[in-house]
Amino acid sequence: MLQRRYTRTVAATQIAQNLAFINWTLLTGLALGTYSAVVLLHGRTSATPGYLRFAALCALGFGALAWFSDGALPTSLGDSPVVVDPAWDAPRRASLLLFTLLVGAWLVVQRVGPRVVKGLEWAGLAAAAGTLVFGALAWGDGSLGVFWLLVQLVVVSAAIGGVFAAMILGHWYLVTPKLPEAPLILLARVLLAVVAAQVVLFIGWTATGAGPADVAPFSSLFGPWALFVWLRLIVGLVFPLVIFWASVQTARTRSMESATGLLYINVGSIAAGTILAAGLYFGAGLLV
Repeated sequence: MLQRRYTRTVAATQIAQNLAFINWTLLTGLALGTYSAVVLLHGRTSATPGYLRFAALCALGFGALAWFSDGALPTSLGDSPVVVDPAWDAPRRASLLLFTLLVGAWLVVQRVGPRVVKGLEWAGLAAAAGTLVFGALAWGDGSLGVFWLLVQLVVVSAAIGGVFAAMILGHWYLVTPKLPEAPLILLARVLLAVVAAQVVLFIGWTATGAGPADVAPFSSLFGPWALFVWLRLIVGLVFPLVIFWASVQTARTRSMESATGLLYINVGSIAAGTILAAGLYFGAGLLV
């Protein structure tokens, strides 16, 4: 019993040592995911301009915070098996800064013309993609490791930023009763698919021992990191999957207060799952 407590304490300490990288993952995911949701809803639905501007403003704030946090990232990860390649630090920070500036420009030029707005949207998404690519190159382990880390960063950003944007959208229905339910249904369905993909990736990664730690298949479910891995699965993936399904059903019946409450719950669970996923990667070298 004492040995188990000791190993869990060591694992928790190792995660805590890399809080700067966890913070970067959370803030960057909120910025990039929220803005991606804005672009999706702007092009595919009748979401109100006021909502789109407010959500983009939130993405701008998160992007600025992420850029400041990026400049404070340490040059090594201590005892973690993840090795930092500093050659990609400058391109990553430049991409994140460019993304933030483009989101700010998008907010300013809304009335200039649809072509300009659309061009800024694509440029912002390209800068967001560049930020994640350079992050994966800096912290991945070989070409395959870079690819899987990039996949992890993409789905984590889509989940945390998307659920934040969806929660704000739910509130918009309380002040705009005539707003069609299509925007919330679309966003909730996309998030349901994103979390379902994360569950599939979790199974695949644990079955192959993916990550810089290079552990044996399924060993992460029973080793010193098992508590955090199971919490990632149950709290950060399975529970949100059920809640997103329920939010789609409530939005379809136009029970917007219920849908908003469910999305509130998922903001917390997805955030917890994101923190766990980042902590397990940067602290233990595990992809989950």
